[in-house]
Amino acid sequence: MAPIVAEPVGPVAQPMSLAMDLDAPRRLSLTRLVGEVARQLANIGSITVEGEVHQAKVYGGGRIYFTLKDRTAQLSVVVPAGRKQWARVRDGERVAVTGKLMMLADRGQLQFEAREVTPVGEGAIAQALADIRERMRADGLLDRPRRIIPRLPACVGVVCGNDAAVRKDIESVIAVRFPGYPVRFQEVTVQGPGAPEQIIRAMRLLCEDSAVEVIVLARGGGDAAQLLAFSDESLCRAVAACSVVVVSAIGHDGDRPLTDEVADVRAGTPSIAAALVVPHRGELLAEITGLHQHVVQQFGRRSERSTSRLASLDEVWRHAPQRRMAAADMRLAGVPWRHAIDRRVGSAQQRLTASPWQYALDRRVGSAAARLAAVDHRAALTGRVERHHIQLRGLHAQVEALSPNRVLARGFSIVTTSEGAVVRSSAQVRTGDLLTVTLAAGTVMVEARSSSPSPVSNNPVSNNP
Repeated sequence: MAPIVAEPVGPVAQPMSLAMDLDAPRRLSLTRLVGEVARQLANIGSITVEGEVHQAKVYGGGRIYFTLKDRTAQLSVVVPAGRKQWARVRDGERVAVTGKLMMLADRGQLQFEAREVTPVGEGAIAQALADIRERMRADGLLDRPRRIIPRLPACVGVVCGNDAAVRKDIESVIAVRFPGYPVRFQEVTVQGPGAPEQIIRAMRLLCEDSAVEVIVLARGGGDAAQLLAFSDESLCRAVAACSVVVVSAIGHDGDRPLTDEVADVRAGTPSIAAALVVPHRGELLAEITGLHQHVVQQFGRRSERSTSRLASLDEVWRHAPQRRMAAADMRLAGVPWRHAIDRRVGSAQQRLTASPWQYALDRRVGSAAARLAAVDHRAALTGRVERHHIQLRGLHAQVEALSPNRVLARGFSIVTTSEGAVVRSSAQVRTGDLLTVTLAAGTVMVEARSSSPSPVSNNPVSNNP
């Protein structure tokens, strides 16, 4: 069935005027036009383009400007100062530039802001790696002492790609060697723009975990361009400065990125790295059992030796004093002066026994004892005791006469305040004070109703206490 076509109504010129109105240009301000162009460029997003570097210049602020050219086109490129470490810019070198297009409104110029500039081609990549290697050698990173993998790390950190193939290889090796061994994975992008930054960030996260003692950088095989992220200078310096042991397991055995040269240990493949850092449980148990048996045997042998030594020492110490005394007696018996001493002592005793002064001494002692017996020393001592007894009775009578109790017995009393002070004057007492009156027999508590000064007395005795 043929389609129905509506015929125009009115003059023929009307459709032509409508067509002209539809093709009429929009009227925009320059600012709005630049804004629309910028929005369209933003929709393009992040891109990677290749070309040759021309007229590269570095300005004082650290920004790098160059022109990216191919056979038919060219584009102005700027590398911000903060991204300079991720950009290798050499005149005439073919590179891959990753970044975003932007519109400079004040200049009306299209510009490409680069996040990374990496060489393209085997020759350029080889030269870039040689330059990085030379800088690291000058800083001593290639010749620094390497650390040893712990025998039994508390936890193993692994930085690998998102494809999970490498992770499965590592997990399968761990399942065979030590099932359930603590491993912490960090999956990141390991190829292309931004890969070195993600790897560095993953290493920092693993280092923040105090249990992680080894970090494994793992990736599958590839050509030099695909492994270029693991030859990044910033990543290599981060590996050298890492606080824990780093094992580089990049690609296959023939792949040699620069991280292999700065890491503490290089492994040919991720599977080999897993076998290096994770101990074999069966081997550990066998070694522990062997060490235990060795310790038991050594302890038994040392115990036997110590027991025999103690027995021999006990035998020596038990008989040593007798042997020493016997030897000393033998030595003394053989000394000639001992007999001389014995003879001199015997002769001295004989002389003392036969000397006449002993009889004279006995006579003098006997006469002295007789004289002492004739002396009446008891009479003199008895007289002295009686005289002292009479003096003591006189002093006792004086004490009794001067005793306050005798004064109280005659009707006097002692008045004291509540603080215990003796009242000698009415000035010491105020109305309402509680006073204690001490009598010859007992005390009385009284309250002062009034007080008046005493008349002037001619008594020469002072009222002061």
